[in-house]
Amino acid sequence: MLRDFLDYHRATLAMKCEGLAEEGLRRQSMPPSTLSLLGLVRHMAEVERVWFRRTIAGEELPLVWSDRGDFQEAYDARGADRAEAFAAWRAEAEHSRRIEREAMSLDVTGVNPRSGEEVSLRLVMLHLIHEYARHNGHADLLRQGVDGAVGA
Repeated sequence: MLRDFLDYHRATLAMKCEGLAEEGLRRQSMPPSTLSLLGLVRHMAEVERVWFRRTIAGEELPLVWSDRGDFQEAYDARGADRAEAFAAWRAEAEHSRRIEREAMSLDVTGVNPRSGEEVSLRLVMLHLIHEYARHNGHADLLRQGVDGAVGA
């Protein structure tokens, strides 16, 4: 069930971006916020990487978009490339799926590199569902601001 809900939210973010050219994906359509759909895609690549690869798998990796470890850099998509952003996001989601499939159980634990807290794969999956759901709400508003599209 967790896998299905997480994949549903991944698919929802992709759907919110469908049919837009790069300019629309980069558009900061809800001033004064500087958030854009492409910024959300980049952010979710970071989230997938940190929670699955770094936390659960224990991989020593930098962030995707920041050598300094600054999560905020992913949100700045003004000069971002659509293909690069979506490729990174899809690759990180595939790594996440692999890690989850190969885990012995949802009770497998890892250490959150930011807090030092031990967390289970179950908690990570719940956190990602929450993170996607929250940002998909943002994506709804951003997409409506770009071209008026609403729904799903």
